[in-house]
Amino acid sequence: MRRRESRFRTGARRATTPAHALAFAGMLAAASAQASGPSLDAPARAQPAVAAQAASRAPDPRTAPPDSGTAAPAPIRAVLPSARLAGEGVLHWLGLRIYDARLWVGPRGLDPDRIGGDAFALEISYARSLSGAAIAERSAAEIGRLGFAATESQRVGWLERMSAIFPDVRAGDRIAGVFDPRAGTRFFLNDRPIGSVADPEFARAFFGIWLDARTAAPELREALLGTATPARSARR
Repeated sequence: MRRRESRFRTGARRATTPAHALAFAGMLAAASAQASGPSLDAPARAQPAVAAQAASRAPDPRTAPPDSGTAAPAPIRAVLPSARLAGEGVLHWLGLRIYDARLWVGPRGLDPDRIGGDAFALEISYARSLSGAAIAERSAAEIGRLGFAATESQRVGWLERMSAIFPDVRAGDRIAGVFDPRAGTRFFLNDRPIGSVADPEFARAFFGIWLDARTAAPELREALLGTATPARSARR
């Protein structure tokens, strides 16, 4: 299966960090003034919650693209015994590799417009050290941009839950979000459970960051969905 790489490029528009680039990946961990590398958000002082810099530590060699032929991780197979890889892609930002993403689906595939009926999993393999607090904050911001939160209190509640779940990560770490219609969304760090959210509306909102047609990274969405549904599979 061909892998696609999603790269955000600067242009004539205002140079701000795409919300998607920081949504699940969070901010690059070197948030201190001593960190070296290019800034990922020019107005750092005006928007401290979004500002981020490249980590000075070189990417861990463990971040090489995983073999597409391998089986799904154990927590995913527990929900999807016959899990298959629908698609995978790589997210870059200003030449920096942020993470590799994989979408796992069951025999019936996944309709991104009807999240909630079938089990699936999104797996992220990080290429850099990232802040757990920013994972939650930027996820909530992107959910708000897409208009999934019905009320401000709902968005804040989801933010509080994500803040309690998402840890700081290092290069080579993997976080999987596994959706089960019977149990909601469960998160795993390197195959270890770190928390869950039972609300099905949260699943539609959270995974919509990548799978919604309005995502800020359409190329990555296309790569992930790959053969997720029979209709898409027939076209390939």
